[in-house]
Amino acid sequence: MQRRVSLPAPTSPLQIVDYRKFWLARFFAVLATTGTVVIIGYQLYDVARTDYGMSIPQAAFQLGLLGFAQFLPVFLLTPLAGVIADRFDRRRVAGLASLLDTLVAIGLGVTTEMDLRSLPVLYGFAVLHGTVRVFIGPSMGAIAPNIVPPAMIPRAIGFNSIAMQAGTIIGPAAYGFLFGADHALPYWCSAAFTLAASVSIQSIRNLPPPAQNARRAHPIRQIVEGFRFVWSERFLLGCITLDLFAVLFGGATALMPVFARDILHVGPEGLGQMRAATAAGAAVVALWLSFRPLKADVGVKMLAAVVGYGAMTVAFGLSRHFLLSLGCLALLGAADMISVFIRSSLVQLRTPDDVRGRVSAISGLAISASNELGELQSGFAAALLGATGAVVFGGSAAIVITLAWAWLFPEIRRARTFEPRWERQA
Repeated sequence: MQRRVSLPAPTSPLQIVDYRKFWLARFFAVLATTGTVVIIGYQLYDVARTDYGMSIPQAAFQLGLLGFAQFLPVFLLTPLAGVIADRFDRRRVAGLASLLDTLVAIGLGVTTEMDLRSLPVLYGFAVLHGTVRVFIGPSMGAIAPNIVPPAMIPRAIGFNSIAMQAGTIIGPAAYGFLFGADHALPYWCSAAFTLAASVSIQSIRNLPPPAQNARRAHPIRQIVEGFRFVWSERFLLGCITLDLFAVLFGGATALMPVFARDILHVGPEGLGQMRAATAAGAAVVALWLSFRPLKADVGVKMLAAVVGYGAMTVAFGLSRHFLLSLGCLALLGAADMISVFIRSSLVQLRTPDDVRGRVSAISGLAISASNELGELQSGFAAALLGATGAVVFGGSAAIVITLAWAWLFPEIRRARTFEPRWERQA
């Protein structure tokens, strides 16, 4: 008779095969998305300035409209995406959406090769890319808690953040140089990366099936239940809305093409480095938190990190030296990573699995609203105040909002540890 050898329990998420597949899928997806978004933004700004003869404020306003074009499908479809993530196999949903993103990248590559660049074409592909991302986020975001033990979730979120930040570092920096060599090359790379993400996420095996009653409830009722759950949990509501409004006003990402082309004069290569600097600062913190996660006074630390994010945004807006700007962006990314790590851990640990897809979708909607609508706000502000004024105003507003939320939502200040405290009402 053969004796069964019991394997030791994993001590790290990376020891779990399915988690490694998930990590790779997340890395490839972020690598493709961040690189593609940077190049679309630079192409659109350059087309507006060169082919349409727009002034700097007019072209900056186009960047704001680009953010709105990417947010519109997110706003319309995110509730549906959350329900789909809770009703169907999350691997299949994320894998199919990544495959559709491959087709979007191919379309961008073909139109660039054929020199069909124009504002309507770029806006159209931005909407398609935003639509696909809607369905990737909630499904992929809800998978990790299903494949790692609850005690490992904070560490898993740290490793998730490393995948995200590594992709955010490599994508914009590499795509900037690829674009300089061949304008279509970044899009061909995105097609390969999104295909790899689709294959990797669908190869996960040990994923529990959706709840038995998930498909019995009416989809509209499930959407309402998701929003009602978040509204009733003041801690979750405070965390999600803090990210929404702080980044909505504090985001400087949308105006980076303006700084790269017309203020710091560093071109697309410099734009890639600027985006990578933010991710580099976040990646260093994510790596640290993966091995040494925060344990005490997490709520206060999250609030302090958002204040630091706003302060570094102001400093970046005032800087006129490229290296100093890179330093500000790195510190900005580090502060943002602390906030993201704490918020994501607390939200995951305080959300039951049967609504996790919908809560992830609502959280993703807030993040997309803060990013894409933040780009629209930045475009409007830049048209009125100039790029520098818009960034300084946004960073200052983020600080004020954080202080207000510390008073409006004392539950955030009182969060001491990552210990789950939520209990579902019967």
